[in-house]
Amino acid sequence: MRDDAAGFADMTDLPAGLRTRLAADFRLRALEVVSSTPSRDGSTSKLLLRTHDGNLIESVSIHEGRGEFDGSTPSGGRLRQQLRPGATVRHRHTACISSQIGCAMACQFCASGLDGVVRNLAAVEIVEQLLLLRRLHGPVSNVVFMGMGEPMANFEQVAGAITTLCGDDIGLSARRVTVSTVGVVPGIRRLVDLGLPVGLAVSLHAPDDALRARLVPSARSWSVAAILAAADAYAAQAKRTVTYEYVLLDGVNDGEDEGQRLGELLRGRPAKVNLIPYNPVPDLAATFQRPSRSRVARFRAALQRYGVPTTIRTAKGDEVAAACGQLRRRSLD
Repeated sequence: MRDDAAGFADMTDLPAGLRTRLAADFRLRALEVVSSTPSRDGSTSKLLLRTHDGNLIESVSIHEGRGEFDGSTPSGGRLRQQLRPGATVRHRHTACISSQIGCAMACQFCASGLDGVVRNLAAVEIVEQLLLLRRLHGPVSNVVFMGMGEPMANFEQVAGAITTLCGDDIGLSARRVTVSTVGVVPGIRRLVDLGLPVGLAVSLHAPDDALRARLVPSARSWSVAAILAAADAYAAQAKRTVTYEYVLLDGVNDGEDEGQRLGELLRGRPAKVNLIPYNPVPDLAATFQRPSRSRVARFRAALQRYGVPTTIRTAKGDEVAAACGQLRRRSLD
């Protein structure tokens, strides 16, 4: 199926009668694009999508770097046919896609969970987010399940979507797909059974159970120790380093003490930390703020003293409400 087909009538490689019958009985797409909003620098675009039952979900397109296409692409498969050698392309195009409408994890600093979860997305709705981002913004090199929802709470459909994404038709390498979880231990263990070496990102946000339970109410079901043990097991099976996502909240979890304790936990593990200075949510402005650069730098230095590889995520797309759930919530309001 052509990505740019507007309807069954455009599928001119099919008999006219078949196209008519298909149009009468089926929908070509599961999702409708409500809006596509680019950031000022063009590096980020936020898609607001409507499902067949009238709900809204979000996807984000993130571009990093430019260069000249040399005839190969990490996307593999049929995506390779979309570019010609010598064409100017962006080095990395990441599709950040959703797995649920809303979220039940209720992370206290996140817009996705403010209205709870409506339902799980079907595998076709998950895959179509990538197809739409690819059609609108070019070939996709990486996919991250870091949009709305908890992927492990919709494991069967997410697993089906990953299998499709890594199949011959789309051709993504499993090593360029990352599944982010708030720390659902049974889901991490089930990921082993999938048999594809996808990346694992764990949203930790605190070095101890007490603080984590305050920030992530669902964390009460799984201790930090249990999460780390499950992640270690996955890293050994998939032969991948686990990324620990850590949203820095000013004066809450961003002190040097928290950084040292996180360093102690992760020292010697197959782990790296992605520090995320808080992306403000208007509804939560009175509760949480983004820390200063100096506080972020001190936290990073505390981690690095324990030999833990650490990066700081660059803020992108603030003006297009690119953080999880913000655009959907604004649209619902």
